[in-house]
Amino acid sequence: MAVVEAILVLGLSGAVFGVILALAAQKFHVEQDPRQDEIVQLLPGANCGACGFPGCSGLASSIVAGDAPCNACPVSGSETASGIAAIMGVEPVTETEKKVARVLCQGTDERCEPRYVYDGLRQCKAQNMVAGGAKSCVYGCLGLGSCVDACKFDAIHMGPFGLPIVDEARCTSCGMCVDACPRGIIQLMPISQQVTVFCRSKARGAEVRKTCKIGCIGCGICAKACPKGAITLQDNLAVINREECDACGICVEKCPTKCIVMRNNAAVIDDARSAS
Repeated sequence: MAVVEAILVLGLSGAVFGVILALAAQKFHVEQDPRQDEIVQLLPGANCGACGFPGCSGLASSIVAGDAPCNACPVSGSETASGIAAIMGVEPVTETEKKVARVLCQGTDERCEPRYVYDGLRQCKAQNMVAGGAKSCVYGCLGLGSCVDACKFDAIHMGPFGLPIVDEARCTSCGMCVDACPRGIIQLMPISQQVTVFCRSKARGAEVRKTCKIGCIGCGICAKACPKGAITLQDNLAVINREECDACGICVEKCPTKCIVMRNNAAVIDDARSAS
């Protein structure tokens, strides 16, 4: 009998609480703008958070509320942004050039020997905390693939020489790999940018020569040779002004360490990394 009474009490309690919750849901229900669902349908659904909002639905809600622009999703292209603009009843978004992630390092193990054998967590940030990382160059790629793990679009893989390689056709410029790199050697660049300095070392030339065979030594030859004056030295590192560069290739020819690369396609840098 006691068991039956307990079951009845629990059943009645559940029914009462169910009614209360249903009434509360009715009372506090907030109507959702139908445009939000339409925008969600246009977004990629990756929920990567690269836009700065909690997933695609969070971004859609912010766009409808006027807290985010129609082109806030870095993963979607201009077509999606224009579609969202149409839903919102605003002017179409001006098309912008696609950006892709590029790994600014060519320091393979053969070119930049390790200082010690790392046997810890297979994460770049973890290795970077152990005496500044195993690589001789404290600015170079650590090669543990944290950027690969961070990419949700299968656009970056570890190459055969211990460095990550970006598939620019698949790259969505979400920036997740950029955030995952503890050394800041992955940057988003316009896909049309042909001439790039594939090095991030700020060390002096003498030190670079001791640690890496293909790093920028800050010699300034490229800056002197550039007919457009598009190259300057900043913190011992050659920096190219994309607006001034006409991709003549003179700096590529003059660079004594070959850290400046003329890149028309992904194969160029891969070939350079595999060279002895």
